[in-house]
Amino acid sequence: MTKHEQIIKYIESLKIGQKISVRQIAKEMEVSEGTAYRAIKEAENIGIVSTKERIGTIRIEKPQRFLDQLTFHEVVDIVDGKVLGGAGGLDKTLNKFVIGAMKLENMLEYIHPGSLLLVGNRENAQMKALEQGAGVLVTGGFDISLEARELADQTEMPVISSKYDTFTIASMINRAMYDRIIKKKIMLVEDVMPPRESIQVLKTGHTVQDYWNASQSAGYERFPVIDDWGRVVGVITAKDVTSSAPEQSVEKLMTRNPLTVTSTTSIASAAHLMVWEGIDLVPVVDHHRKLLSVISRPEVLKALQMSHNQPHLGETYENEIWSSFQESRDAEGALEFIGMMTPQMTSQLGTVSEGVLTLCITKAAYHSIKDQKQGDLVFDNISLYFLRPLQIESQIVIKPRIIELSRKFGKVEVEIANQGQMAAKALLTAHVIEQGW
Repeated sequence: MTKHEQIIKYIESLKIGQKISVRQIAKEMEVSEGTAYRAIKEAENIGIVSTKERIGTIRIEKPQRFLDQLTFHEVVDIVDGKVLGGAGGLDKTLNKFVIGAMKLENMLEYIHPGSLLLVGNRENAQMKALEQGAGVLVTGGFDISLEARELADQTEMPVISSKYDTFTIASMINRAMYDRIIKKKIMLVEDVMPPRESIQVLKTGHTVQDYWNASQSAGYERFPVIDDWGRVVGVITAKDVTSSAPEQSVEKLMTRNPLTVTSTTSIASAAHLMVWEGIDLVPVVDHHRKLLSVISRPEVLKALQMSHNQPHLGETYENEIWSSFQESRDAEGALEFIGMMTPQMTSQLGTVSEGVLTLCITKAAYHSIKDQKQGDLVFDNISLYFLRPLQIESQIVIKPRIIELSRKFGKVEVEIANQGQMAAKALLTAHVIEQGW
């Protein structure tokens, strides 16, 4: 085990809330301060320590991915704020925020533990919020009294001051929470990868016989190969060892420098990689290429199916643009999409943006293939021609036509028409990820 790993292990053994420093770690572990500093930064990246202003670096519990919840510490960063008191509660999560624009007795009905009150220099409202177990965000950059500061420290509920006005701060926090909801829908590799202990691996010193034993035990034929430090150096499959002697080393037969993903890679990116390269299993590594887990095609497929069943909260710009189009059928029963070009879709020249038209074309092609075949798509090529500019508030008709559709491949031609004239045309090709993938 390297010194770096020993320091991380030592930090993980510390009690939650214990303070640590570079000098202390260097002394305890008998390493240089540079090594200690890099290890602490790594611990911060993986979420087991946190550095707070005027507090220092402390051991924390590794957070779960509740991406739709903000902490008070994140609110400080969002509003460019200053902590006036209650710094011990910065890691607490924010349930909701309340704008204090009413009489105090009416305001109390909306203030609950874990909420955040947005209010100006109204000391009575600040004190009542802290007594109710809520945090306070003082708008306009005002300070607070000594009594409010002491109460905040006592209840460990943060009081934050920001120079922005109430409307601006409410908009900033709302935007941040909205973005979190969108991120929550994006599934990552870490959400579905199996624990490290449950996967089988081979080492460079193992033989072909070891491979066959592992394959019979695990029930699959593709394994990552690691070195003595746990780093992924290759991948070996049944094709690599066929016709090889049982005593042959896997190191000489494996595929070196295999494609890998990290735990924060999106499932969509992992699916694209597997389809494009035609592989069934990908090692999951950290930034030192040490093996964390593996992810297989069935796990990726299941995750993609789950993501489609999630409620569609937190619309992206793509969703907002496409929601203005209505699906219909022409006289021959062919699929088409009709919509209006809104002012938000314009370019700097006053005509409809080419980026918006490209989005509309790809969405229409996607829906046309989904209309005939279950599964997901990975677009790999678009040939696009803009024939004439489109004005805002003009109605367009998007007509996708499938030219070719096989089990793994699709080709679609898409036309955009305005007032009976063609405005754009495109040819798209895509890989199809079937449900039986």
